[in-house]
Amino acid sequence: MITTHILAAGAEIAGAQTASSAGSHINPIRLFLDADIVVQVVMGGLTLASIWVWTILLSFSLRMRRLRGRCDAYERDFWQARDVDAFQSERGRADIPTANVVAAALTEWRRSLGGKGVDREAARQRLAATMDNAVAQEAEKLGDRLNFLATVGSVAPFVGLFGTVWGIMASFFQIGQQQNSSLAVVAPGISEALAATAIGLFAAIPAVIAYNRFSHLLGGFEARLQRFSDRFHASLSRELDTL
Repeated sequence: MITTHILAAGAEIAGAQTASSAGSHINPIRLFLDADIVVQVVMGGLTLASIWVWTILLSFSLRMRRLRGRCDAYERDFWQARDVDAFQSERGRADIPTANVVAAALTEWRRSLGGKGVDREAARQRLAATMDNAVAQEAEKLGDRLNFLATVGSVAPFVGLFGTVWGIMASFFQIGQQQNSSLAVVAPGISEALAATAIGLFAAIPAVIAYNRFSHLLGGFEARLQRFSDRFHASLSRELDTL
């Protein structure tokens, strides 16, 4: 009889421990499904924003690596070419930023030399302005999606905080409805509300890190295009002196 009671007590303790262990883990899906509709909208929007942030992060990294490789190959062969026009016709693809700078410069070069008289100083100024504008356009195209990272990084925590505040308000409203201030009544709602802030931070932190990193890379790439532009402008300026 004593052995039977001991075994029964042990089974009850084991069952309680199992139930406690099963309930000790946070289930994100359950938190979402049990949350207020407003909190669900906030969670869903922040989750989509986080997915888009990671998409931009991966695509921008691959794109910059690809462009650097193409620009390296183009510039290496460009400075060895004897006929710039022929080289540009053969290798000047639109997906190479350096080639786009060269195309803009050659277009302005032909226009400047198309008249009867050549004003060398005016031609140099027009070439410089055209190439600077081409460099700026290439940088703008590359950095187009970075604004979204900056927006998510600055706004997502506040959107998550809004969801948290709304969820806590709903929990206090539930206390008033049930007239019960027990922790068991408010804890689930508060947990669901705090999950909105957690998702907001999960979206914002990578966005801020990626934006700072990519802004640095983009600045370096723009400086590289500017150096190439200055060097090519010097070559064209020397050509003007021979006319």
